[in-house]
Amino acid sequence: MAVKTITIDLEAYDKLASLKKEGESFSKLIKRIVSTKSSTAADLLKNLPRIALSRETLDQLDEVVRERDLHYPDALTFGEA
Repeated sequence: MAVKTITIDLEAYDKLASLKKEGESFSKLIKRIVSTKSSTAADLLKNLPRIALSRETLDQLDEVVRERDLHYPDALTFGEA
């Protein structure tokens, strides 16, 4: 099998290493992380602990929710039944 060498900084290495399962190679880890596709809400919830959002992204999400509440005041919110 052909291989390619990549260079990453120590912080990236430490983050990847912390995600490795016992006996898992970095190649398998990267394939596992990159190939994970979230297509359902359950998939999203399962992957939330791995997702890091910037403050800017979180602020944009807050704005979307506020706008939704203005235009659709009777819409259900998370946790309501």
